[in-house]
Amino acid sequence: MATDQREEEAIQALTQRLTAAYSTTRSPAEVEAAVAAAHASFEDRPVRDFVPVLVERKVRAILGS
Repeated sequence: MATDQREEEAIQALTQRLTAAYSTTRSPAEVEAAVAAAHASFEDRPVRDFVPVLVERKVRAILGS
């Protein structure tokens, strides 16, 4: 299932927010990779409304919030 425009925009905004939040401890490439991996883990889920929130939680756990 392809992601819709709103989800893609939310993921981009999330990436920017997390890149700023982790700028002192993680490189932008590390944050982007974590977001991409977390987002891919929800690829097969039929309900997409909460995917950006779930991705953020997963990335913060990965990067050590």
